[in-house]
Amino acid sequence: MMRFSTLVKHPADWMTGGQGEHGAVLTSRIRLARNLRRQPFPGWAKREQRTAALDLMRPAVEALPAMKDGFSQELGDLSSVQKQVLVERHLISREHAARGDGSAAVIERRQSFSLMLNEEDHLRMQAIRPGLQLTAAFTALSELDSELEKSLEFAFDPTLGYLTTCPTNLGTGLRASAMLHLPGLVLSDQIGQVLQAVNKIGLAVRGLYGEGTESLGNLYQISNQSTLGESEETIIRRLERVIAQVANHERNAREKLLDDDPEMVADKIGRAYGVLRHAHIIDSKEALNHLSLLRLGGTLGFFPPETVILCDTLLMDIQPAHLQLHSGRKLSPEERDAIRAEIVRSRLLSLESPDNRSTTRDIKPLPDPNNPGDA
Repeated sequence: MMRFSTLVKHPADWMTGGQGEHGAVLTSRIRLARNLRRQPFPGWAKREQRTAALDLMRPAVEALPAMKDGFSQELGDLSSVQKQVLVERHLISREHAARGDGSAAVIERRQSFSLMLNEEDHLRMQAIRPGLQLTAAFTALSELDSELEKSLEFAFDPTLGYLTTCPTNLGTGLRASAMLHLPGLVLSDQIGQVLQAVNKIGLAVRGLYGEGTESLGNLYQISNQSTLGESEETIIRRLERVIAQVANHERNAREKLLDDDPEMVADKIGRAYGVLRHAHIIDSKEALNHLSLLRLGGTLGFFPPETVILCDTLLMDIQPAHLQLHSGRKLSPEERDAIRAEIVRSRLLSLESPDNRSTTRDIKPLPDPNNPGDA
């Protein structure tokens, strides 16, 4: 099995792929919740029952063809920083990281599949793909689910479907979500009405790390709320349609901003570049917000297109636990802010200042005072 250091050495395949449609949709994620039949749910189980459930599940999960040469570890054997790194990579949940004995994580080597054992449910499995690929992620995870059902007996009711700890997951046990980057809608003050419309049709909008977290760097998660009474395909089709519409609104907002107020766009992107290239102390929130604008610049032609990949990698690498892992020790917040700034400066060293010629094409230059004939 793979070591933790090998797992986190490289960015996951899905971290650097969300560049279609102006890069508005970063990732698509499908999660399925399952519980073992005739076993108490993890929240009600005694310690020895949780361990017994883990002993049943872990060999079955590790034996999956997709998990060949993957990572498998009990959470009690990981340090708090290592667990937090997995949270920052969206490979385990914050709730799972808080659990100890009897909980484990099994992760595919490219990090496109991740299975949480004894989280809120016995088994929470997820597939992550770059861009808008919910159907592809669901198909891949369904195969994994079917494979596991050959060796594990899941709690299932003919009327209610899959039984879960929380009633909101009952039925399909499906949670489908996409992470979107929406700076155009934020800058043009349209974000409120778009998110309100999404909420109205029964979808949830959350921040960077899911429920109860704020939006940082203009990043938003949109996911389904209901899991009962509809097929997985129906839920996913609706979600894909809505996410495509939001991505379309974002593209239109970016184009309109460039047409209506090019100087404002150039100013914001230029300031973000200036701060990130020269700051010696920067906190997580400020860095994410500036990287968001740098990423926007990469999609609008201010920077080379590969700047988007650079920003996506940095979004992960400047998170608190990643910084501590990089440094090999626990850091104070002040130390983190200094090291974060240093990493950003070094990665952006070869990135030249933004090319804003496209935004200033209609602005006549001022006459040169040293050349009166220039007027």
